[in-house]
Amino acid sequence: MAKPTVLSSLADRFAKGETVVSAWCGLPDPSTSAILAQEGFDAITLDMQHGPITLGEVIRAIPLINAAGKPAIARVPVGEFQNVSKLFDSGASGVIAPMINTMEDARTFAAYAKYPPLGERSWGSYGGLGASGLDQNSYLKAANGFSMTFAMIETREAMAIVDDILALEGIDALFVGPSDLSIALSGGARVDATAREVDEALKHVVARASAVNKPVALYAATAERAREGLALGARMVTVMSDSSMLRAAAQTALKVVRG
Repeated sequence: MAKPTVLSSLADRFAKGETVVSAWCGLPDPSTSAILAQEGFDAITLDMQHGPITLGEVIRAIPLINAAGKPAIARVPVGEFQNVSKLFDSGASGVIAPMINTMEDARTFAAYAKYPPLGERSWGSYGGLGASGLDQNSYLKAANGFSMTFAMIETREAMAIVDDILALEGIDALFVGPSDLSIALSGGARVDATAREVDEALKHVVARASAVNKPVALYAATAERAREGLALGARMVTVMSDSSMLRAAAQTALKVVRG
């Protein structure tokens, strides 16, 4: 009988000082993320903030990703903290919350993500419990450590309180949103995710997070930008998107066919 696939622990990889390269999925069919999970990515990130993928589709995709031995990460829409617990219950290894601009935002996010006494997450894990291989009481004791919260830093307001966000127990990592950050830093003048001021902001966030041993993640629209993000100190990069990968592959194939 074949041995069951062992789910890679996102938190363990960070604890070991490793980097994580994740695919980014927004297309609604769960088979898309399942296909990418079979490739060499370390994790798969599912985006509900801007992509058409819905909560139900994400929940169907998560066990397919986990079955490939990969951790699933999901980004919720702005302010939808009520779905954080549901995502962890379904087996997500990490949840990204966008636009964490105040300490109230950060505290609310952490409360939904963590079990008491650290937070207010209620009991009801099913996919997460099964994927962990633990009994329910062992899961209760350990889940706060491996259910990772990523607070997004993408505004001037968030930059101003980045040390306070990092100091909050229950926030495990930061996720820099370069496009929105470029809009904020340029005073709404332009979108430029690779602008010099974005790189400087990323370096600052990485330095502050490294001081308290918390990882920083970065969205990268291209593979080249993902490589640059790692060189700038990001511990996790999400590479392109499923739709952009599909488009790039189609363009490459057509160039070969048509010359």
